Amino acid sequence: MTPDRNELQTEIRNRGLAMTVDEAERLHGIFGRMPSPLEFHLFDIMWSEHCSYKSSRKLLKTLPTRASQVVIGPGEDAGVVRFCTHQGTDYDIVVAHESHNHPSQVLPVEGAATGVGGIVRDVYCMGADVIGSLDLLRFGDPLGRYGERCRGIARGVVEGIWQYGNALGVPNLGGDTEFHPGYDDNCLVNVVALGIVRHDRVVHSYVPVEARQEPYVFILTGKPTDDTGFGGATFASADLDGELGMKSVQVADPFLKRILAQANLDVLDYLFETGVAFGFKDLGAGGIACVTSEMAAHGGLGIHVNLDDVPVSIPGLPPEVAACSETQERFGFAVPAKVAGGVLAIYNEKYELPRLFPGARAAVIGHFTQDPVYRVTHCGTEAACAPAEAITEGVFYDRPHAPAEVSIPDPVELPCSPGKDIPEMLLSVGGCSRGAVWSYYDSEVRGATVLRPGEADSCVILPVPGCPAGLAVSGDGNPWYGELDPFLGGAHAVAEAVRNVVSVGAVPLCATDCLNYGSPESPAVMHQFHRGIEGIADACRHLGFVEPGEPLPIVSGNVSFYNQSSSGRSIPPSPIVAVFGRIDDCSTAVDMVLKKPGNIIVLLGHRHPEFGGSLYYRKVLGHAGGRVPLFRGPLEAEMARWVIGKVRSREVSGSHDISTGGLALSAAEMVLASTGLGIALNAGADPVQLYSETPGYLLEMDPSCEGSLPGFAEVVGRVTHDGMLSGNGWSVDIQGIRERWADLLASIVWREEGV
Repeated sequence: MTPDRNELQTEIRNRGLAMTVDEAERLHGIFGRMPSPLEFHLFDIMWSEHCSYKSSRKLLKTLPTRASQVVIGPGEDAGVVRFCTHQGTDYDIVVAHESHNHPSQVLPVEGAATGVGGIVRDVYCMGADVIGSLDLLRFGDPLGRYGERCRGIARGVVEGIWQYGNALGVPNLGGDTEFHPGYDDNCLVNVVALGIVRHDRVVHSYVPVEARQEPYVFILTGKPTDDTGFGGATFASADLDGELGMKSVQVADPFLKRILAQANLDVLDYLFETGVAFGFKDLGAGGIACVTSEMAAHGGLGIHVNLDDVPVSIPGLPPEVAACSETQERFGFAVPAKVAGGVLAIYNEKYELPRLFPGARAAVIGHFTQDPVYRVTHCGTEAACAPAEAITEGVFYDRPHAPAEVSIPDPVELPCSPGKDIPEMLLSVGGCSRGAVWSYYDSEVRGATVLRPGEADSCVILPVPGCPAGLAVSGDGNPWYGELDPFLGGAHAVAEAVRNVVSVGAVPLCATDCLNYGSPESPAVMHQFHRGIEGIADACRHLGFVEPGEPLPIVSGNVSFYNQSSSGRSIPPSPIVAVFGRIDDCSTAVDMVLKKPGNIIVLLGHRHPEFGGSLYYRKVLGHAGGRVPLFRGPLEAEMARWVIGKVRSREVSGSHDISTGGLALSAAEMVLASTGLGIALNAGADPVQLYSETPGYLLEMDPSCEGSLPGFAEVVGRVTHDGMLSGNGWSVDIQGIRERWADLLASIVWREEGV
């Protein structure tokens, strides 16, 4: 008998669920009865936006995900891409990209720390050694109406990231930090992790087919289960609610994670040496219930989980809490029963988990079954029983979408006073150094970092000891563009990250994305989402460089909806993209430091009157409207190929892409990165030439190269020995503002009395 809708609504409210009454009716139809508390919570999590992508999956399928270098694309814990061959062994990079926005707004330190913890687990679970992370952060206006709150959140997020990452021993490879009043109510904390793995030792995140021929068990290892993070996935799939959120944020322990990471590597060695097939997955959203149901369903099997065998730190946990809490620092293995004892011995005896942390240990808590049913028992009684496939197949919506009107004022006359404008832009929140953020992070632990944050457009590391191949990483996304033109916001997120990687001489291999938007129930937001996806796809199709005709593949990512407060104010459309590239010989990598007086400064990409969302408009004219720079895909690809070739042949000695602030600020940043050298530009007081953010590159080259430049390039200046940035009739004393430029963000955000 179908229950009354009011009865279902009462169940939803009393249990703190996010599902709709219609979804509860569908759930009742699966069971033919009122679901148990555990069943309600399990499906509430698995049918949430965070886990099922119920409003976005159809559109995500339009993104390019395949290319010859891709080993594993979207669908598992992380993407895997071929990287290099060294001494006869093939190596792959493993990349993952997630968001931890809601938790970081409510509890900034804990939310950001557990975001880092979760993303590195995703990479570990593919069999990889984690070799780096980066964070892409969006905060509200630190000088605005809610400045005090925004500053506190920014400080807390950075603290959480450095506390976790530095203790874990994983280098932070920079990222991207923006401030915009649209994030006053919702900060964004997007985190990326990358790893390296031998190609023949890539691990999958589901029970293998061999489980159909012999008994397989599920082993849970790590921190004992508690009630932290209970409801975290549904919290991330609803409007921000501080009271609910406080109860839904996990608690991180990087020191335990560091030991677990080493123990995991030993377990992987043991399993590979024994020659058995196995699956490996981290416990994130939905905890034990989600990881066990996903591993079983994706392998076409069922599983019986006994919650009485779960190590817990709080006795008497209700079954829904024990099964669905998101306690951090836990992993799960699907292994043959015959090797379970060896796995347990490594964790519990060799690494002595019970001695390291009270209640920590590895334990067998379930076994896989041929019958594709998900069954959970607790205290000898059945707490859940459902078809495994029904849990993971999710629900889907084709949300309506319609554009909202966007006001784009565009003044006719553009004032230009470079001697005043350039310092004003450099000494603004949008144009100052981000050193106050990345200086908290350890970027050199492991001793493999070649280019650190602030030295070049992207960081570069050597992933394989003894191999000269370098890995370049960068991330980007411009909210000022996205709110004016969602399509161009998506396209430029890809293009800017690509240019950052290309600027050091790397060939882009793959990308990841995190798509941060407001409520999918809003037609205007869904229009933004549609257009953002289209922009990303268009850019990726133009910016593939590994094989002719292939795109830049998106191999991992995340959708984060409901980035809005209960008042309904949502964030700007915020697609954020990370790009990963390979430099065959890392000794050719180029930074942005000027090298020699007399060298020419070459501009790639002619300037256009495109100022929408520009720093010039925002800071000098006081508004952000106007026409956003167009995405010129064929030209972007042509410029990138030329830069890669010239860096490889060592004809480029300094490189920086053009984005925020246009040519003027890109040139100023090259001077700021140098000691005693400057740039003399040929430009006069021309706002289009100086401040347009039309994409491009600035390169330092030898004067002998001037006669062989392509049509999209021109000499726009020379390197000088005076430390100034100057043009025809104007100059800026860069040395005189260097200290204030470097210290401004710290004086605003990290020193409360400095505001």
